[in-house]
Amino acid sequence: MTTDDTAVAPGSGPLPSPWRSRRFRLFFTARSASLLADGMLMVSMTTSVLAAGFGATGVGYALAAWMTPIVLLVLFGGVLADRFTPQLMMVGADGVRLVAMLVMAGLFAADGVRLWQVMALMAVSGAATAMFQPGLASLVPRVADDIQRANALLRIAESMATLIGPGLAGFLVAYGNLAVSFVVIAVAYGVSAGGLLPLRGLATAPDESGEPMWRRLATGWHEFRSRSWLWGVISLWAVYGLFVFGPSLPLGAALLTEQHGSTGYGWIASADGLGTIVGGLLGMRVRPRRPLVAGVCAMFFFALNPLAPALGWNFALTAATGVVAGCGFAFWGVMWATSVQSHIPLAVLSRVSAYDIAGSIMVIPLGRALAGPAAESFGADRVLLFSSAVSFVLLAAMLCVPAIRGLTRRDHPAKDAPGTDLTEADPSVADPSVADPSVADPSVADPSVAGAGEKGRGGEPAAVETTAAP
Repeated sequence: MTTDDTAVAPGSGPLPSPWRSRRFRLFFTARSASLLADGMLMVSMTTSVLAAGFGATGVGYALAAWMTPIVLLVLFGGVLADRFTPQLMMVGADGVRLVAMLVMAGLFAADGVRLWQVMALMAVSGAATAMFQPGLASLVPRVADDIQRANALLRIAESMATLIGPGLAGFLVAYGNLAVSFVVIAVAYGVSAGGLLPLRGLATAPDESGEPMWRRLATGWHEFRSRSWLWGVISLWAVYGLFVFGPSLPLGAALLTEQHGSTGYGWIASADGLGTIVGGLLGMRVRPRRPLVAGVCAMFFFALNPLAPALGWNFALTAATGVVAGCGFAFWGVMWATSVQSHIPLAVLSRVSAYDIAGSIMVIPLGRALAGPAAESFGADRVLLFSSAVSFVLLAAMLCVPAIRGLTRRDHPAKDAPGTDLTEADPSVADPSVADPSVADPSVADPSVAGAGEKGRGGEPAAVETTAAP
């Protein structure tokens, strides 16, 4: 008998492994496939556009065409996921992306592709991604009893896809042809849809209330702003995206390549990826009573990410900082995703997740656009030093917010009706299983006392993953 057949009551004992659930295994397979496709897409698109003679400007236009619909439509994706169920929206999005990639493959196979055609297909893919992403958060609590371990496993899958996807795309482009890489991406999206289709039997039903779109958006906004721990993190995370995530990837890559060569940069990026895997493994084992405090403490290691190239550290030390930065970033991702999924009612979780995504990614393109001019004016090393300092300040600010500092762990999805948040009224309210010392892991110290954490990662994967739940 699997956990699909029986529900685990809160406080009844240790939670079963997500692997025992057939539903989680299907979801994990689907998510891994879609992450692999996302990891391949940017490399395939970049190399294809360059090979077609459109230059770096064409790459920028194609990337903007993909990113713009995500920013504009992700809130509607959350509304539609709560309205029609996440499974339906995600399977439909995978189907649209599959068709878009097959058309892209056909265009490059036939030669004579036009830039506007690539931009149009990337825009379609971006719009589908906006419909896909918000439903992810609300599916995890439905396919696994142990939400934290499930998120840790998904974080490891993301890390593996980030390592494998770009390399696979580069191999296919180098030894096959441009069209083949897009066919493989389409197949991966098909595998994702195939894994999600059997989940249509989950305990989710369409919202038949008949409320107009604007009212559903307003409900999601109310749920978002009514929780100060939630909007507090996202507000600070938006500033983080502008001043830290935005400059760190382009300027860090340029300086690291200059200091250690392209091969050295590749190894440093791999060390960063290894760190994210370690962070996911830690997320499976460490169960702090205050997950956001533990996650923020771990994120302090990410400040080393822009600091290493700014100070010109040697290769070994830079690679080591990549490991700890990647570890910390992944650990934060597990803590954040678990907190959101266990404290927000399932009925509105997709909409709240959409506000999380929108607030987190909206300013990153602006940060990247300003990184170049800022580096020319002040020097890339000084810009990255500023990014590192801002990282420390913003993370310290998070720890100064009582609602963030006081949020306690829950091991089960929120049972509160939309519009209520017991932890907001009383931050000491914890899941009953945590209060029971026979259930809690005695080896896990309270991070608010122990302090140090484990976290990091320099850049985000090609998909929209650089949210507060990265």
